[in-house]
Amino acid sequence: MILIIDFGSQFTHLIAKAIEKIHVRSEIISHRIKADEIKKKSPAGIILSGSPSSTLAENSPTCDRAIFDLNIPILGICYGMQYFAKIFGGKVKHASKKEFGYSEIKIANNKHSQKGKSQFAENLLLDGINSGEPVWMSHGDIVSKIPPDFECIASSENAPFVAIRNLQKKIYGVQFHPEVTHTDKGITIFENFAYKICGIEPKIKPDTFVQTAIDKIKKTVADKKVILGLSGGVDSSVAAVLIYKAIGNNLIPILVDNGLMRKNEINEIVHTFENYLKIKLHVVYAAERFYKKLAGVVDPEKKRKIIGNLFVEIFEEEALRNKFADDVKFLAQGTLYPDIIESSSKTGSQKGPSVTIKSHHNVGGLPEKMNLKIIEPLKALYKHEVRKIGEKLGIPYNVLYRHPFPGPGLAVRIIGDITPKKVKLLQEVDAIFIEELRNHNFYHKTWQAFAVLLPIQSVGVMGDERTYENVCALRAVNSLDGMTADWTRIPYEILRSTSNRIINEVTGINRVVYDISSKPPSTIEWE
Repeated sequence: MILIIDFGSQFTHLIAKAIEKIHVRSEIISHRIKADEIKKKSPAGIILSGSPSSTLAENSPTCDRAIFDLNIPILGICYGMQYFAKIFGGKVKHASKKEFGYSEIKIANNKHSQKGKSQFAENLLLDGINSGEPVWMSHGDIVSKIPPDFECIASSENAPFVAIRNLQKKIYGVQFHPEVTHTDKGITIFENFAYKICGIEPKIKPDTFVQTAIDKIKKTVADKKVILGLSGGVDSSVAAVLIYKAIGNNLIPILVDNGLMRKNEINEIVHTFENYLKIKLHVVYAAERFYKKLAGVVDPEKKRKIIGNLFVEIFEEEALRNKFADDVKFLAQGTLYPDIIESSSKTGSQKGPSVTIKSHHNVGGLPEKMNLKIIEPLKALYKHEVRKIGEKLGIPYNVLYRHPFPGPGLAVRIIGDITPKKVKLLQEVDAIFIEELRNHNFYHKTWQAFAVLLPIQSVGVMGDERTYENVCALRAVNSLDGMTADWTRIPYEILRSTSNRIINEVTGINRVVYDISSKPPSTIEWE
């Protein structure tokens, strides 16, 4: 196996997923692990993760120095490379220009090593990678001087040492993130490290997720009932069908109309489930309760926690109201791994130094004390994996490939306080945007598209009259797992027709802007 030492990166579990994808076993462990413990595990290789910290900071995370003396191949990623470069005598400094998102790699072709003596050996780590290949950066520091006996094997425009190695010590490092999907040949780098450097033989694992999950649900739930918080999105829909196959009518799917859904969404969800999936839904109309709780709340974290708490309150109330209380012991949710990573400061089995990006209503937004136990059958999966599971379960294409929608709904797409009037305004704007993408056959060419209502107004002119009305932003991104994303290059004619329709058809909007930021440094949602 390959051991992944976690310095707290939000991408650490993407490293594990990449290793899994090449059919190699991995384990994530805390950076506090001792070299003796690693020796007992006998890994074929070690990967040092990135980190939200800087190696130049006083209390930045470290690992046992003796790990580098185990004669086990090591690959440092971003912070991981900077960390070992520093302890071996190199230098790290704050970059004059921070680098987030797209960059291009330049492969070294020097005939001699840094010392000018030995022949430049075959570049095994970057075998199959050419100069000009896209890589994904997320760093504010760079290695400005590599340690003695190390050599540079790649650079970029902003970083002189974007990949380095020490053949004798079997230590390699890359400044970019091969684990994210926007590094086009990131998987190739992991294959090179695992197969060519660590000497691992790949072994394909059979895909038994569905049956394993059903067996586990049956064993956990027994003859009790499960309430499922259904949003109608991909995640909760797949969770619902999976659990239904395990326990049948002991599943009670509750669809809460919180007043924060997209236009006509409640009716569409009910129609799909009852007519195509043959699962009866219990709908609770609670928009006024949510609006009342959210009145005057501006902070996005408070919004998420209020919504999460109120969802659970409603689920527990419904259990009592429908006389399910004695039998209902579980609350099921369609939580995915990116939700957990962004909501928690713990990764792996040991506490790590990762930073909370935002709380998801179904993770960090849940109350600490509740009467129902949580079931999350998809929590180890990413969006693209959930869709594959959904296909095996026979869920319709239009459900599986709907664009992702946040659990808190439009509450986190309205910047500022929430009012029914603002929700109505954003619903109309969002509906037009999606309709135009469909009209131009572009809906499935982007991973997620939506509109955001901004807390500013701008001057406009309509019919020779001055207006002072709202600004909305359009956002569309391409991604695989939601952990990284790049903005979608929507053709100008689509943006033009969308903007024209919004301004002419939605009273209260007089300006439309398009968001062209990637993740990182931005998140996909604005809140």
